[in-house]
Amino acid sequence: MRGGRILIVAGEPSGDLHAAGVVTELLRRAPSLTIEGIGGDRMRQAGVRLHVHAGDLAVVGLVEVAARLPAIWRAYRGMTRYLREQRPDLVILVDFPDFNLRLARAASRLGIPVVYFIGPQVWAWRAGRIRLIARYVRRLLVIFPFEEEFYRERGVEALYVGHPILDRSLSFLSTGEARRRLELDGEAPVLGLLPGSRVGELTRHLPILLRTAKQLMTEHSDLRVMIAAADGLPLDLIGACLKQEGVSARVTQGRSCEVMAASDLILVASGTATLEAAVIGTPMVIVYRLAFLSWLLGHMLIRVPYIGMVNLVARRRVAPELIQFDATPKRIADEARPLLLSAEFRNRMRRELQQIRDRLGPPGASGRAAEAILECMRSGVPEEMAVQRG
Repeated sequence: MRGGRILIVAGEPSGDLHAAGVVTELLRRAPSLTIEGIGGDRMRQAGVRLHVHAGDLAVVGLVEVAARLPAIWRAYRGMTRYLREQRPDLVILVDFPDFNLRLARAASRLGIPVVYFIGPQVWAWRAGRIRLIARYVRRLLVIFPFEEEFYRERGVEALYVGHPILDRSLSFLSTGEARRRLELDGEAPVLGLLPGSRVGELTRHLPILLRTAKQLMTEHSDLRVMIAAADGLPLDLIGACLKQEGVSARVTQGRSCEVMAASDLILVASGTATLEAAVIGTPMVIVYRLAFLSWLLGHMLIRVPYIGMVNLVARRRVAPELIQFDATPKRIADEARPLLLSAEFRNRMRRELQQIRDRLGPPGASGRAAEAILECMRSGVPEEMAVQRG
């Protein structure tokens, strides 16, 4: 394909990671494409010209978003202006639904086809959004096998491409190799702490996880604690938290998968990291906390029994989940203790995690998504979409 202009929007760290893989595959197949939009450092490295950095927008929680509203509104106005003035051939939206569904409507009204990669989890909460997806999205590329049928039954042109997490060679890193890279000598157990990829998640989760680790260290004097900080998180904030809690731990940044592979057990904030751990095969305890009002609103809207992605994919409790008021150091330690003490318990969870990994499908999701996107560009806007817009 010669030429062509794409607007792509990914407003969160996981979206930046997955979108970067798709952009790489797009430019490998169509090097002359111009791709611009909103994303993070990985998308920039993949070849996207950023108009807004995703780090200025990413937030979790219905209440927490209020502090970012001015920046989000400026970004939205900038993207709608870009649509009117530049008229790209296609818009790719990645997750980030509250922002992206509005942008989908704006693009659709201008006659610009929209491909949505990693769509909103309407099967879990706020099901009314599916009407917007059916009306404004040309093609929805889904990453969980059950999603294709779910969306198609509700009038959405959905295509299952697989999970992009499998495009990274996570499962090939052994515990021994990961510990060698991290300079962890000996056989003493390792506990990994993954508090989340956003500053808000870090401040809510890290103190609780450190208190849990401190409790477990009194019971296991040889326990080694590793903190996996996501790229962009302030290390001075982590250092201050360590000092305040009086816990000895090593901190790494941008090496989450190595920490997972090196650990006997991880305490992890709910999110993409839980699926990464499943692919690697690391036993875990899942935690999550929000501001109270955000939790209360979400609690009323969520329609699924779990929030951890590994449990949602398995459709049963594989890893313990401790959410909001249940996420206390004592409760977390009570769930972690048997897994630390018993190799049999850890191996049982590893076997269940392998089943989850198998459900995610084969590698190559980024390439399949790129092919579907290019097909959409070649085919243009279908007649039925034009009728809907009219």
